[in-house]
Amino acid sequence: MSAPLSFTAPVTLAGPHARLEPLSPTHEPALAEAAADGALDRLWYTSVPAPERMGAEIARRLALRDAGSMNPFTVFDATGRAAGMTTFMHIDAVNRRVEIGSTWTRASCQRSGLNTQCKLLLLRHAFETLDCIAVEFRTHRLNTQSRRAIERLGAQLDGILRSHLRMPDGTLRDTAVYSITAAEWPTIQTHLQWQLDKPRSA
Repeated sequence: MSAPLSFTAPVTLAGPHARLEPLSPTHEPALAEAAADGALDRLWYTSVPAPERMGAEIARRLALRDAGSMNPFTVFDATGRAAGMTTFMHIDAVNRRVEIGSTWTRASCQRSGLNTQCKLLLLRHAFETLDCIAVEFRTHRLNTQSRRAIERLGAQLDGILRSHLRMPDGTLRDTAVYSITAAEWPTIQTHLQWQLDKPRSA
């Protein structure tokens, strides 16, 4: 069953540190340049598209949007520079659940307020507009940087799916599954806003 239009309808989400726009083929050159920042496609435990494969990745995500299982975004930083990609994926409209995933961020924007701002915008849309019951996050068990970032959001570890996925290099991925529930959202929202508002060290 396809998701209701509200789950996959194009929407722009914006805050002081980031803007999320509906993914478009016109974003390909800027996203290819962003992926080259830090050679992100060479990290074995992630699936970041190589710059020369960006067009194919955009087409793949847009096809999943048209099938009703994904709503993909291009992430821009506060200066308007393309910073990466993120999505609502594995949309389950019947049970009102989504996963925030297929996310990558250019190296020069990591460890800034951008990721926190993106998650705040996406979670607010999921819980307050889409009326989600829960939002999931999934990552490689060995991707400690990603796991720490998810845990800083306040998400709880639901468990580990062992030998869950085959990676492009042939290795098997143990997937760490986290979630935030609707009941937890008010506290999580306060927590994320505090993280954005607190002074940052130079």
